[in-house]
Amino acid sequence: MANADLSKPSLEEEARIIDSLIDNGRSAIKVFSTTDQSRVDEVVTALAWSLYKPETAQRLAEMAVIDTGIGNVKDKVIKNQRKTFGTLRDLMRVRTVGIIEPDNGSGMTKYGKPVGVVAAITPSTNPAATPVNKSMMAVKGGNAIIIAPSPAGWGSTNATVQEMRAALKLVGAPENLVQILPQPVSRTLTRLLMEKADLIVATGSQNNVRSAHTSGTPAIGVGAGNVPVVIDSDADFDDAATKICASKTFDNSTSCSSENSLVILDDVYDQAIEALKRAGGYLANEAEKQSIADTLWIEGKLNRHLIAKDADIFAVGAKLPSEAGNSRFFMVEENEFDPNSLFVDEKLSLVVTVYRAKNFDDAVKRVTDILDVQGKGHSCGIHTNTPAHATRLAEEIDVVRVLVNQAHTFGNGGSFNNALNFTLSMGCGTWGGNSISENLNYKHFINITHLVTSVEEDKPTEEELFGRYFEKYGRG
Repeated sequence: MANADLSKPSLEEEARIIDSLIDNGRSAIKVFSTTDQSRVDEVVTALAWSLYKPETAQRLAEMAVIDTGIGNVKDKVIKNQRKTFGTLRDLMRVRTVGIIEPDNGSGMTKYGKPVGVVAAITPSTNPAATPVNKSMMAVKGGNAIIIAPSPAGWGSTNATVQEMRAALKLVGAPENLVQILPQPVSRTLTRLLMEKADLIVATGSQNNVRSAHTSGTPAIGVGAGNVPVVIDSDADFDDAATKICASKTFDNSTSCSSENSLVILDDVYDQAIEALKRAGGYLANEAEKQSIADTLWIEGKLNRHLIAKDADIFAVGAKLPSEAGNSRFFMVEENEFDPNSLFVDEKLSLVVTVYRAKNFDDAVKRVTDILDVQGKGHSCGIHTNTPAHATRLAEEIDVVRVLVNQAHTFGNGGSFNNALNFTLSMGCGTWGGNSISENLNYKHFINITHLVTSVEEDKPTEEELFGRYFEKYGRG
């Protein structure tokens, strides 16, 4: 499916490419439309196995790191398998085609139907896991999907798509249920796809998300991450530090759910810092902090030579002492909150910013301040043994997800020990400029027809509806 000639095609040629892909997808949907739920589930399982298969998960992880230069192979293998396995679990438990909700006396029967051809914008951070994740959800709803990958990840994403197409062929399903944009992937080509598709699901840069929302096609975008996590006075410090380290370092912090700031209560600040050091954290002094600032950002933009790199490589690139390279992640302290500080933002690296909060009120304010700069709507977390403090974050912070005593990267996109759907795309609500305030899941890939029949009249009296109002304010 790749073009041998990578010279940029004309606008007319790009339009023909997109028309052909869309036509292929519609034809595949038509063929697939006669299948029942059992058959759909069989095909979705085939897509899952195409990446979950150990040798394939390994090969595509290796390709991803070679192609993009970010993350690490070991963790990408885990991501390829864990996300795929968890998503398959979720999808096998729901109905999406035919009658998805029978009439149980309500007078309503619900039918699931495809949304059509889905344009899936996928990031370089997950060039295998995200395309398979979205393809499974799309095909579960009887749709076709066209992947528009990051140019940097095209090679590994294309290899992933070819694995999915081979799996479709093996089980006798239309291969064109899953397609990919050919090289060279351009903004124009991606934009044309957005305009011609029936639904866009955009994960990755906020430029892509904004473009999706202005395309004229129904679009689901996800917001930027910049996760702050509170370490409370009564937290289990070693447990919190171990989870933070595992989460922060996973795939070298490529996840939008990775901790970017820690807000530690003043009365336990030193204890928490020592626990973080024991877990593998390196606390930078002021000179080292300045060196990180001077090297992690170049003219205000993240340095692609340092983001998502192993700790030893980062330490050398940031000109840190040799002992820093033996650590697993790096902590920089911010004595005061400065919304213009580079360290407030998402860092896409093994660097976490540490703030000291005078009390829990101050911690809540600090989390709010951080998210007001970047990451509003996405998520935050807390390590605590005071449930009321977790509840307060949920009540006061404008985020979709608040995780309690969890490794954020592993819990935020779904886990086997929490109730969130497995996904690689986190909706951030209107706070983050998104239309969904939950994890992307199968529901976003189906249309629903409601068959409505008459039932016994359910009409309350005027007094039942207005009575309490009348008593308080009268009828005037």
